[in-house]
Amino acid sequence: MTIPARLVATIAAPLDPASTPATAPQLLARPGGALLAQRSDTELVALDPDRSGPGRATEVRFPAPWPRRVGSVAVAPGREFAVFAGVHAVRSVTPAGATRWEVRHGCWAGSCAARHASFDEYAHDAEHRYPDGGSVAVSADGRYVWAHVRGPLIDHENTADEDTDDDQELWLLLDAADGRVLGRLSTGTIASGSAHTPHPDPARMGLSVGEGEEGSPVLWGRWDGRRLTVAEIGTERLLLAVSPSGRHLLSVDAGQWSLALHRAADGSVLRELAAEGTVPPHPASPGGDRVHWDYDAAFVAEDTVVAGTSECDAGFGAARHWLVEVPGMSLGGEIGYPAPVSGPARTVGGGRWCTVSKDGTSVQLWELGR
Repeated sequence: MTIPARLVATIAAPLDPASTPATAPQLLARPGGALLAQRSDTELVALDPDRSGPGRATEVRFPAPWPRRVGSVAVAPGREFAVFAGVHAVRSVTPAGATRWEVRHGCWAGSCAARHASFDEYAHDAEHRYPDGGSVAVSADGRYVWAHVRGPLIDHENTADEDTDDDQELWLLLDAADGRVLGRLSTGTIASGSAHTPHPDPARMGLSVGEGEEGSPVLWGRWDGRRLTVAEIGTERLLLAVSPSGRHLLSVDAGQWSLALHRAADGSVLRELAAEGTVPPHPASPGGDRVHWDYDAAFVAEDTVVAGTSECDAGFGAARHWLVEVPGMSLGGEIGYPAPVSGPARTVGGGRWCTVSKDGTSVQLWELGR
């Protein structure tokens, strides 16, 4: 069965990768719509697709404190500030480039024990060129910043936090206004990288931690106004998306064999959908190739997910995406596009999902055409 997709809009990337080395543009789900973000070594561009048109502001640009290869970024829902996660600090900046606040922490580069005060200290050090790293996210209401960092925390007098061992990783809940640490806990992880998955409730957040061959735990955090708590909802999984109501979570195992639907209340797995034996091989495949899910997927409704097999399809032709019916976790059919698409399906919100063009110059917004 083929389910038609309708093209809602094509949005040009604000940074042309042919002239400016930059990350691929991505659409970030947020209350009331999506936010397009793209980063070069010198700036982060945040574009509101719903405010485009003659005479209307479409872009907000934030000077970047360090190159794009270092850490991750997050943008406030109203684009009034951006937060950069780096090797030695988490920094919040204004569009004018002013530092609103900074939280310094232990260095992510190998066994480096230095208490860095700036990126310039290690900008040209080969041992710091490809560090491990954490990540950041801004809550749905813009009040909190969630940050995964390496300890210890370091104050303005260059004094390390005595309550944290060196190299101990922390999950922090920060006041987005001034960077105050509201809540903190040890993740017990040894990360090579991590990624946050926001929840509609600003007091809840998901964190996927990649530990290389050591594992891939998924942590679910809650803030009750006084204390931050965490539950592990998977040891070899990656969190992909949260349903519009926030009641369900979607994850994929590290081997990309199966999608899992979780109950957000306690993280328990309700049902799974294996790719093997469910998704047919690519029509151009000679056979014998393993079909597996992408590391991205999108809730387009409370009972509907669009998931892809683009990674394993890449060697044979156009990417394929599939409608998954929730909560039964059954395959509803293949998404039929009016023209070939590339890459995975990513969450946008509002009943839509997006794909990025193969050359990275545009983002396509889609919705179900039925």
